[in-house]
Parts: sequence; structure tokens; C-alpha cells
Amino acid sequence: MDAQTGDVRAVEFTSSRQGDSPLLPDLLAQIPEDEEIGSVTADGIYDTRRCHGAIVDRGAEARIPIRRNGRAWKKDCPAARVRNDILHETRHLGRANRKHSVGYHVRSRVEARVSCLKAFGERIASRDPDRQPADIQIRIAIMNRYNALGMAKDTAVG
Repeated sequence: MDAQTGDVRAVEFTSSRQGDSPLLPDLLAQIPEDEEIGSVTADGIYDTRRCHGAIVDRGAEARIPIRRNGRAWKKDCPAARVRNDILHETRHLGRANRKHSVGYHVRSRVEARVSCLKAFGERIASRDPDRQPADIQIRIAIMNRYNALGMAKDTAVG
């Protein structure tokens, strides 16, 4: 999801038996190479070499918290160096402060967008597995069109 516009930019479908983190490189590949990706925000399950590598390859900043039992990786690739820097920052600032400093809270907007997607109905209308992605793509296109019409502006009241 584009954090500034709220548009869903990439989507992948998984079964309940399949993990989400292996699909991150495929999600990033859906965004054209000529379009810049500023940052990738995800939860700790994405703290893997493959995910960090895909993020570094796209020139983006990883906003992924280190797993609680996370240890430094051998510095054999750029992704490991970046991930070790995140680990060092986390140990220096503390988990909550690091999340706050990098804007990890933006992830809640993605969760809110998923809730909007579920407002169309929890079930997919098509029973044919080949048609189910089209059902979701239509829902996403409708949501993105509503975003283009305008979103409400929030203002803090002090």
C-alpha cells in the first residue's frame, strides 16, 4: 500500500498453510522498477534474509522490527549489513523508541485498509480458484477509485 495515497499497489494470494514473508519479493516486483519505493513497513515475521535482500535491491528503507530473539547476521551481503544496523539501533534506542523513530505506526494504515477490503464481505464470491484473484482485484480497484475521489483529513485536537 502506498502510505501517502492509501492505494493498494500490490497483492498476492496465499493459502492458510502458506506463510506471508516468502512473498514479499513478489509483491515488490509488482511495482514497476522505475517507480521509487521509499520504505517497506512490515512486522517481525518479515525479518528474513530474503525480505531484507529484496528491500535493499529496490533501494528502500526496511521498517521491520527485529525478532525478539534476533542476533546479528554474518556481514556477507548488503542486506545483512542493513539488518545489523537495525539490530544495533533497536538495542541502543529500545524496541518501542526505534519503532516510533522510523514511523512504524504507518503499518496500522495498512491494517485499516485490509479492514476496508473485508467490508466488501469476508467471503470471496467465486468458488473457482482461478477466478478468486479477479474478485479481490475488483475490490481493490473499487477501493483505490474511492481514494482517488478524496479521503477525509484528520486533524489533531489539543
